[in-house]
Amino acid sequence: MIKKTSTIAFASDHAGYDLKNSLYMILKDEGYNIIDLGVNNETTSVDYPDFGFAMGQAITNNEAEYGVLICGSGIGISIAANRFPTVRAALCHDVTSARLCREHNDANVLVLGSRLIGTVTAEDCLRAFLNTEFAGDRHQNRVDKLSLIINQ
Repeated sequence: MIKKTSTIAFASDHAGYDLKNSLYMILKDEGYNIIDLGVNNETTSVDYPDFGFAMGQAITNNEAEYGVLICGSGIGISIAANRFPTVRAALCHDVTSARLCREHNDANVLVLGSRLIGTVTAEDCLRAFLNTEFAGDRHQNRVDKLSLIINQ
């Protein structure tokens, strides 16, 4: 379970703006410690990598322990965030994937596609992400490998 004292960062591109704000306000109203990395409006087209990179920096610099990223499909912004070795961003479309990304992969960033899922499903994914513990044990060695930088 992710504690309310943990810092959770939110970021999105213009396509994810409304969903980001909806989920952000839910957690803010529940007393979670959250920060908003942008975008600050839905009318100006922006580049999703910039917000994935902002999340990567926030996690790397220990400004946030967890994050929620949203773009139209969730794909591009998750690719951008996962360029940082400290980030384990998981694109989720349902409660099962949100639960398993925490339980098996110790994901620290939940990624959602605003054009692919509705607000209710997104909130359900967020709840599963927040309420699931990392199982550790046999999964720990695998998760450790995810942060390795491989030089070819």
